[in-house]
Amino acid sequence: MTAPEAVRAAVDAAYRDEWGQVVATLIGLTGDWDLAEDCAQDAFAAALATWERDGVPARPGAWLTTTARHRATDRLRRDATGAAKLRQLAVLERNPGESSAEEIPDERLRLIFTCCHPALPFPARVALTLRTLAGLSTGEIAKAFLTAEPTMAQRLVRAKRKIVEAGIPYRVPPAELLPRRVAAVLAVLYLIFNAGYDEEDGGRALAAEGIHLARTLVRLMPDEPEARGLLALMLLLEARRAQRTEGGVLVTLEDQDRSRWDRALIAEGLATLDQALAVRRSGPYQVQAAIAACHATAPDAATTDWPQIAALYAKLMRLAPSPVVALNRAVAVAMAEGIPAGLALVDDLDASGELDGYYLLPATRADLLRRDGRLAEAATAYEEALRLAPTDAERRYLAGRLSGL
Repeated sequence: MTAPEAVRAAVDAAYRDEWGQVVATLIGLTGDWDLAEDCAQDAFAAALATWERDGVPARPGAWLTTTARHRATDRLRRDATGAAKLRQLAVLERNPGESSAEEIPDERLRLIFTCCHPALPFPARVALTLRTLAGLSTGEIAKAFLTAEPTMAQRLVRAKRKIVEAGIPYRVPPAELLPRRVAAVLAVLYLIFNAGYDEEDGGRALAAEGIHLARTLVRLMPDEPEARGLLALMLLLEARRAQRTEGGVLVTLEDQDRSRWDRALIAEGLATLDQALAVRRSGPYQVQAAIAACHATAPDAATTDWPQIAALYAKLMRLAPSPVVALNRAVAVAMAEGIPAGLALVDDLDASGELDGYYLLPATRADLLRRDGRLAEAATAYEEALRLAPTDAERRYLAGRLSGL
């Protein structure tokens, strides 16, 4: 007999590490997403009772995959009234031996690319990835993205139906399509991380799922430098989480207590970035990680290498141009070349109208005007940013800056 607490801990660890592999294996065998998820859930439920009696197996993933496969076989045998069900049953019964991650190394990779297929709407890609690869419940996903649970459930149903009806292949895309499809996968994982990173309370778990999925992708695609670049970026950003807010007020990077940053995450992020850059094929996530590394390695705000950061933002503008990147570059230029140079770039962005309604545009102008001693103009810009700010932490920060003038 194994203590219930030890079994619960082992099942929880296996759920985190093996859920995606178990589901991916069953989808690969049967093509039935709902059947795969249901039987995977049954396998984990069975583990709670069986492992307490028989002990935790040496290879939990193989035990869970075999158990889920047996459940699927039983379900299909009971329900095998149509040709499709009979074909699924034939596949399962033809090779009844144990399956494991070592024997089927690419199933999770196939699942990742299928969940993130460009034919699916972007919100559906995110939901399906969290459901099938991370094992989050429909309710948990809905809560994370501030969506009603029935709405999220319908989103998942439609996504699975689209995969079947559109004939979306369950495979890693061919070489000529891989770069574009990898970018779609990375975008989903980064959105998952940011949804948790930007959350004031309770976001840590979702950000952790983003990091976990990025680690999985790096293991499955060790030669893809952008996957390592994204993981490095996530780790370097997560290292600063404890200092992002204090007392419900946003704390800027300049004012954060760097002694409280997570040095282990920073070390891992820097090592991961070095591995990505060794390939000598740079992409936008590697550049963003390099910017985060400049901040992470500066002993204090005053010694930040702003010329290097400005150069990196210029490179990012060439690789992945966007008005938000341009705004960040304006800040770096202001710090590296002087406030007037940065303000000129902010004014150009304002005139373009591309960031209308985006609170960080007036907030950035306000900060640069404050640094330049133009306090009346800064106050006007802070008031505009305050009206547009989306969270309480950001509003409290801006109100404090405004009153400080």
